[in-house]
Amino acid sequence: QVQLLESGGGLVQAGGSLRLSCAASRSISSIMGWYRQAPGELRELVALITSGGTTNYADSVKGRFTISRDNAKNTVYLQMNSLKPEDTAVYYCYVPGAPTSWGQGTQVTVSS
Repeated sequence: QVQLLESGGGLVQAGGSLRLSCAASRSISSIMGWYRQAPGELRELVALITSGGTTNYADSVKGRFTISRDNAKNTVYLQMNSLKPEDTAVYYCYVPGAPTSWGQGTQVTVSS
């Protein structure tokens, strides 16, 4: 069982930046990532990163968000720039597996 702890959410104005962090309870040898869920919406994939640093992004955040990881710290990050009100959501850290592991979520609110 992998425990995931997110931090870094908050309130920011449109155009601003936030950096989310997710610390895992043990080393992760494969993929880590971020999902988000806005009010009334399904949870959607935001970004993924492999242990070797290969990344994938949702089209809606490409060019604005950057996912990275520090394997020595068992931590994955999400740098969010040029934030828009439509980025408002609860952001969840993610590790695939059987079962999949989820963090508790951290709220990101972007005001107009």
